[in-house]
Amino acid sequence: MRLRRTDVFIIAGTGLLTDAYGLAGWGPYNLFKWSLMAKICRCKLFFVSVGAGPINSAAGKWLVKSALSLADFRSYRDNSTAQCLNGIGFRTDNDRVYPDLAFSLPMAVVSHAHTERGQRTVVGLGLMAYSGQYKRIPSDEQNSILEQSNASYLAYLESLANLAGWLLARENDVRLLIGDLADVSTTQEFKCLLRKRPSVSGEAHIIDEPIRSVDDLLSQIAATDIVVATRFHNVLLALLCEKPVISISFHHKCLSLMSAMGLSSYCLDINDLKRLIEKLCDMERNADSIKASIREKVGEFREALDEQYRLIFNDTWRRASNQ
Repeated sequence: MRLRRTDVFIIAGTGLLTDAYGLAGWGPYNLFKWSLMAKICRCKLFFVSVGAGPINSAAGKWLVKSALSLADFRSYRDNSTAQCLNGIGFRTDNDRVYPDLAFSLPMAVVSHAHTERGQRTVVGLGLMAYSGQYKRIPSDEQNSILEQSNASYLAYLESLANLAGWLLARENDVRLLIGDLADVSTTQEFKCLLRKRPSVSGEAHIIDEPIRSVDDLLSQIAATDIVVATRFHNVLLALLCEKPVISISFHHKCLSLMSAMGLSSYCLDINDLKRLIEKLCDMERNADSIKASIREKVGEFREALDEQYRLIFNDTWRRASNQ
């Protein structure tokens, strides 16, 4: 009923093209269902700066390819998404790559001025409830893989606790950041882990304020000097706020984003964080030049997204409407 009164149906942004969480819910089946209904109702269908992967099941691959094949316009937020789709047999030769749509957030939303700055450097530490969802788990290996995932998660928290202890010892403040309400429990686990370390003191300098919206997150990122983050959009929004950021990568989208920003050397695999402190020291030394580079890249990404909006709403829509 809604689509009958609609001219264009837009599927926009995020890593929607995946079966990592199953086929139902917001997985490939729902995506295909809405795409098919849109075409039945004679809506134009646009996939705009979407991300993909992993897509492991035969049904997931079929549903994703079928939904994309119905589109009047397709663009992907990074080259790694196009490569992922090519890998499951969907041709992307005639499609476009444009930045993540978050890079076109209005400056009025992004520029949360945070005037109260103390003497201490503030490092934003982005925590994520990571359990290896993005890995395919054969049924006969689930117990073994689950144990490995739990071990990887604990090692991840230990690495970040080591970093926090080192930062506090150097008289820095640590601001905990999340990107999803599911991460709240991870911040609690993290703080419990820190309390068990007799060598770590200065819990008063760990800032853990509620984050319930994008505005909250942007405001808290603005209150940092450097960010170390796991969730993709924590990294992206830190870059949008022109903060030097280290990405803890759990998916190809993380490396793809950091490479596009010219910061691939500051992207570390979530299972190999041995050089985290070393990379942070290097980033501190080069912070001014990194900020200038980020500012330039963010400007380029904004211009690219403006181009995409003109293409969609002027050229593609008009051409599709005349057919």
